[in-house]
Amino acid sequence: MTRSVTGRILTPEGAVDGALHVGADGRITAIEGAPVPQDEVRAGGGPFILPGFIDLHVHGGAGRDIMEGGDAALQVARQHAQHGTTALLATTMTAPLEDLRVALEPVGALCRERAEGAARIIGMHLEGPYINKGKLGAQPDFARPVALDELRALDALAPIRLLTLAPEVPGNMEAIAALVAAGFRVQVGHTLGTYEDGVQALERGARGFTHLFNAMTPLHHRMPGMVGAALAHAQFAEIIPDLLHVHPGAIRAALRCIPGLYCVTDSTAATGMPDGEYKLGRQPVTKCLGGVRLADGTLAGSTLTMDRALRNLVDVIGVPLVDAARRLATHAADFLGLADRGRLAPGAWADLVVLDRGLRVQQVFVEGGAIDVPHAG
Repeated sequence: MTRSVTGRILTPEGAVDGALHVGADGRITAIEGAPVPQDEVRAGGGPFILPGFIDLHVHGGAGRDIMEGGDAALQVARQHAQHGTTALLATTMTAPLEDLRVALEPVGALCRERAEGAARIIGMHLEGPYINKGKLGAQPDFARPVALDELRALDALAPIRLLTLAPEVPGNMEAIAALVAAGFRVQVGHTLGTYEDGVQALERGARGFTHLFNAMTPLHHRMPGMVGAALAHAQFAEIIPDLLHVHPGAIRAALRCIPGLYCVTDSTAATGMPDGEYKLGRQPVTKCLGGVRLADGTLAGSTLTMDRALRNLVDVIGVPLVDAARRLATHAADFLGLADRGRLAPGAWADLVVLDRGLRVQQVFVEGGAIDVPHAG
């Protein structure tokens, strides 16, 4: 059985008005249509068909937290699918080994086979525990140096696709090459490291930076810090465009400097929920005024969804829709080495998000399967 979706389709070669055809295996078989000039993409036309969003930093949603274990990851994946996310990394907190096991074990099955009505969970992002105790942010204090045997044991439960570490922690810098050789992608984050530490980490095989600007040493013109290393040298970095974590001006600077800058939500259990009290791992957090914070006021993740991130990029920061789509899907896929996700092209998975002219989600398809979007229309 095949199906077709029609509208203004954003392909790697540019936008076309036409039809995208999906085969019985859930992959795109063909895209047909007339090219749309780049400066007319937002003008008129039918619905916009974008690559499904890929979120590499997801702690929770719908009142559930990945660290709970059980069916929490499934419910989180269902919540985010309704907002256009078609693939995600379930993200852990810094925690004792046993807590990490509880979180990872049920995710392994979801990585092997997509659940109905949910985004595909393509693996885990360990945001710690290999970070700096002096830059925990909203993380609990279970930070420790890298332990490769521990990582391998966790990876056997669910594939660890991404690992955040602080390179200045004793032993961590030296471990980067071994981590990369073992198949782990490394990001720098939750760090008090210097500019020089950041450059050296990249030279040793680190690939990016975790929630750029947040929980890292800032840029100063005589001490460029970890932010300076990212802006000067990084090919990839993640950023949270909720307009609370990073000022629009800083986002614009990062867009000019980092070719593969991609968006993440860093979303928590409070995403999609009313104001109130929630959990981020072991930490109690409060959602109010559009943000999530610890009792001392520290930002503790977000309530961002990827469709809101898209609208913030396009409507507030002024990013063209075609480039914004890359920041929400293609660059994250490229960062993980996924050639068949994050782009609308024959042979790729039919991961699609269909948006109206106001960039509101109308339909979502994950590997060719339609997702119920109750807020559409």
